[in-house]
Amino acid sequence: MPSDITGTDVIVENAKTGMKEFKFIRGPIFANIILADEINRTPPKTQAALLQAMQEYEVTAQGNTYQLEKPFFVLATQNPIEQEGTYPLPEAQLDRFMLNIIIDYPSMLEEMEIVRRTTSPVISPIEPVLNAADTLSLQELVKQVPAADEVIRYAVMLVSMTRPDSRFAPDFVKKYIQWGAGPRACQYLVLGSKARTILSGRYAVSFDDIDALAPLVLRHRIITTFHAEAEGISKNELIAKLLHSVRNCDLAQVS
Repeated sequence: MPSDITGTDVIVENAKTGMKEFKFIRGPIFANIILADEINRTPPKTQAALLQAMQEYEVTAQGNTYQLEKPFFVLATQNPIEQEGTYPLPEAQLDRFMLNIIIDYPSMLEEMEIVRRTTSPVISPIEPVLNAADTLSLQELVKQVPAADEVIRYAVMLVSMTRPDSRFAPDFVKKYIQWGAGPRACQYLVLGSKARTILSGRYAVSFDDIDALAPLVLRHRIITTFHAEAEGISKNELIAKLLHSVRNCDLAQVS
């Protein structure tokens, strides 16, 4: 139930007055890092309980609003094979996830290392690397990375081209995409590119950064048509065609 995630009011006895009163017991959402394992197994009401937390960083219960402590980070897994007992994720929730990362089978060497570590009695010690203040500081540092207007215009044009009713949409988008990405896609394209810039040891966002982030940011934000499904055209293929199209368009049109 939603209250299993957000928390609920319970009746307790006040030690001083002896009177009964309601006390809010915080749910697991009140943490810095939330892992929703196989999130598509939760019913829609429970999924909706995450919407306010993931966008406004707050939880409202019984008319009271509680702030979530930052940094606040939600990641979720979804089983793409087994569909029994699952619910489709609403677009509003998918849009709140910055990236959609597909994890394939590990390589032979990686799988050997997994087996080696999980079948031996040796337990590797876990040591903290960053505290909350360090994490917030790094997040602010990422925002300070400069992005030229041309790069931002490139990201906005790319996202706009995913929308079938946009004047910039190519013909294949109008045929194969039913619903395009929203403004959050633009924000996350640029923000993710800024993080990639720092990790690469550079000082400014490039077009290549936008291209690298595009499949991860757009994949879960576009809805394909029946024509795409019937012809076996994947979202990754459509994004690749979009990247080819945006490189050959006149970015000055975005004004």
